[in-house]
Amino acid sequence: MTASDVYEIQGREVTLPCIVRDAGSGNAIYPVPSGAAQNLIPGEAFEVVETAPGKTQLILGIIDYRDNDLGDYGEIAIIFAVRPRGAGTEADGTFIYKLPVNQSFTCEAGCTIWGFPKTVETIAFEYSDEAVVGRLEMDGKHVFTLSVPRGRAESSDSEMQTRTYTYIGGVPHETAFSTGGKGTALNPGGAGVELTLGDHPIAQELRNLGLADATPILSTWTEHMTGRFGPAKKLELPVS
Repeated sequence: MTASDVYEIQGREVTLPCIVRDAGSGNAIYPVPSGAAQNLIPGEAFEVVETAPGKTQLILGIIDYRDNDLGDYGEIAIIFAVRPRGAGTEADGTFIYKLPVNQSFTCEAGCTIWGFPKTVETIAFEYSDEAVVGRLEMDGKHVFTLSVPRGRAESSDSEMQTRTYTYIGGVPHETAFSTGGKGTALNPGGAGVELTLGDHPIAQELRNLGLADATPILSTWTEHMTGRFGPAKKLELPVS
């Protein structure tokens, strides 16, 4: 461990890697127009990954952290599939467009350590036997409510290694992380997913991407998600 792996946030030490020991995590993945998505990616460092001509993937995530080095908190994610501009497919990863949370400590830690676009907002989760519902409000306005089926879960201990890209002080960075867990339900075709868009400007951005009447290509729910986030590293962009 080096000094760069330890951060002081609000009088507390955060040591990397940051460990997620237990969380409920759901996603809905939508195909959206790649040009419109690219317009929402700030800066020039990243380009959206096209999964079909003129289409890229947008992920809406709801994460209920129960045991995490950064606390127990709720999080909502709006994510695009990207790669560094000019890089090959081996560099495919994600760019988090918005990452609202409902606690200030994780907000400051996420912004400081990784450059995550966290803000403190109003987030609520509701559980039933059939589904998990996440609701996001910002500035007193409804952004969206997403209901993800819990489905028939299959236990799994496998981990997936991936990367996410951010800007820290205007400089592009890459963070490696892994996720796994138990009780993961996969829902190809997104049957049973319900998305209600509100009156916040971000909701209008999602409408402009076609989400008002879209059907996701896949949804997932993991009852007990685990994860590990490493340090953010300055990204060396390909020479064009």
